[in-house]
Amino acid sequence: MMPRRKPTVTLEPDVARLLSEHARQTRKSFKETLNPTVRSGLGRLAASSEDQDFIIEARPMQIKAGVDAGRFNSLLDDMDADAFLEKNRSDQDKTSLR
Repeated sequence: MMPRRKPTVTLEPDVARLLSEHARQTRKSFKETLNPTVRSGLGRLAASSEDQDFIIEARPMQIKAGVDAGRFNSLLDDMDADAFLEKNRSDQDKTSLR
């Protein structure tokens, strides 16, 4: 285990404010908030950190009645195919004129 260091670090005011707010919300000390935040920001999560649940917040899609949201992908595929065919027709027309 590495010996503990006590470096002096100057934080920008907005960073200090965010860390202080987070510490207050989580009811942890500033130091307990700072270390995991730095580890996370550096991409090295501590082995002892707890996994956080992944939460998806669903929102209503506001789709009009009669529209099948499950068919959006096939509609997009059809539109892509039509655009591809139209582009190729245009390219063939240009080459046939030469």
